[in-house]
Amino acid sequence: MSEGPFRLGLTGSIGMGKSTTAGFFAAAGVPVWDADAAVHRLYSPGGGGGAALKEIAPQAIRAGAVDRDALREAIARDSALLPQVEARIHPLVAADRARFLAAHAGADLVLLDIPLLYETGAEAGLDAVLVVTAPREVQRERVLARPGMDEAALAAILARQLPDAEKRARADFILDTSEGLEAARDRVLSLIAEIREERRHA
Repeated sequence: MSEGPFRLGLTGSIGMGKSTTAGFFAAAGVPVWDADAAVHRLYSPGGGGGAALKEIAPQAIRAGAVDRDALREAIARDSALLPQVEARIHPLVAADRARFLAAHAGADLVLLDIPLLYETGAEAGLDAVLVVTAPREVQRERVLARPGMDEAALAAILARQLPDAEKRARADFILDTSEGLEAARDRVLSLIAEIREERRHA
């Protein structure tokens, strides 16, 4: 059996049910690391993000914290800023993930919830990837029901994400969340059991 926990990555396009799926894993006792939550911690006062970005985006720093709206506006005005931000923030996110893995070194399975998993090459450090999916119309309906979302905003987000079909083609496991919450929860529980059974016989 391999050293440390089985590292299962979770990803999926906007509106596919990724957060709900991560919640099912957490409810089943699987430690979950959330990349978005890690960035939120980094951007909070004293989280390290403010100090990292102060030199390149001073207009987005407020009282030691990163103002995400101001940062988005700065990036929209200067396309060269995004890769600079990523170069400074990604190592901090990686360090946060490493701390999580160290804290749960005794677990048999951990879930790493990474929205842009394939886009950032994060699958290289994982044992397998679970992609959540749903039919396009279901996705569109879910996203447009969110406050402040419209067709243009959805199109802009999807343009930055790998197409759903490509994610599914690269996935080790697929979960269609359009079949209802109970079916999704059952699939998560069976997947946890499947991974644990395989590790016992590895």
